[in-house]
Amino acid sequence: MGEATLYNDHFQNYKSYQIPKAQLIIADIPYNIGEDAYGSNPMWYEGGDNKNGESKLAGKQFFNTDNDFRVSEFLHFCTKMLIKEPKEPGKAPCMIVFCEFEQQFELIQKAPKYGLNRYINLVFRKNYSAQVLKSNMCVVGNCEYAVLLYRDKLPKFNNDGRMVMNCMDWVRDSTTPKIHPTQKPVPLLERLITIFTDKGDVVIDPCAGSGTTLYAAKKQGRRAYGFEIDKSFYQAANDKILSLPTQRGLF
Repeated sequence: MGEATLYNDHFQNYKSYQIPKAQLIIADIPYNIGEDAYGSNPMWYEGGDNKNGESKLAGKQFFNTDNDFRVSEFLHFCTKMLIKEPKEPGKAPCMIVFCEFEQQFELIQKAPKYGLNRYINLVFRKNYSAQVLKSNMCVVGNCEYAVLLYRDKLPKFNNDGRMVMNCMDWVRDSTTPKIHPTQKPVPLLERLITIFTDKGDVVIDPCAGSGTTLYAAKKQGRRAYGFEIDKSFYQAANDKILSLPTQRGLF
């Protein structure tokens, strides 16, 4: 099995920990939507019903860093912590950034300034939608978005010669404890990690949150390192996620 280490610190302080450079950086960055975090979600109301009035989550942000996340600082860290592109093909590193829909364009625009010249949009299709309270909407969102960024050479790609479509099904995670409002499912993370890394490779999550990325990487025999600045999430990730058994996952 792999190993996972989570630091209760900001990723900008990475030099203090002397962690190795990564084959894959995967992160779910703060969406910078502030007080609109639960805007169209039933959780805005008591019991999920607007007839009951607003809940304690109404007008609240997901967490205390969800209004001032700096994409440029994040990209600077990532370009420093990805391994160099090897000369041989099929070995280059990459990064996957889960983000709010409009953040994709900011990431794509700024990434070339940090040497990340190419991108692939990723869409994850859910079979449900949280946007059920906007009664004036005939079309509701049921997708999550990410951007795959890389320098010039195509990244390492393990899929037995088969194509991977950039629109994937969002696999629900019914077994991992839910400790974070934007927690990503472990089976989905395992799939991404196994496609873009080999066993023993390093995976870094600069915005670790619940620690599910680190846990998924550990299950798949990778070395994982993450940063989480919020002490409560850091503690919960260690106590409830990273302490889970690490028998082989689905992939």
